[in-house]
Amino acid sequence: MNALLWLFNTVIQLYIYILIASAVLSWLVAFNVVNVSNPIVSQIGEFLYRVTEPVLRPIRNLLPNLGGVDISPIILILLLLFVQKLITDLYIQVAF
Repeated sequence: MNALLWLFNTVIQLYIYILIASAVLSWLVAFNVVNVSNPIVSQIGEFLYRVTEPVLRPIRNLLPNLGGVDISPIILILLLLFVQKLITDLYIQVAF
């Protein structure tokens, strides 16, 4: 059971890193630091979009319009950290 908890925590951490990478890439594209016509940047951007957008879209639909500021990744990261802590605490209570 300890290995499953480790795997669960690792998957959540990896997804948080992917969310951060997606947000950073969107800023770099918005400020013309990287060019999306570059095939590598385009592939990385497409991958990050396909992995994060299905989870972020429902959160964006619930949030009010904040005038171009997207806080949905922050909310999702907080939710993921909460679920990670909750599962870890439940495992500790059941195991001991």
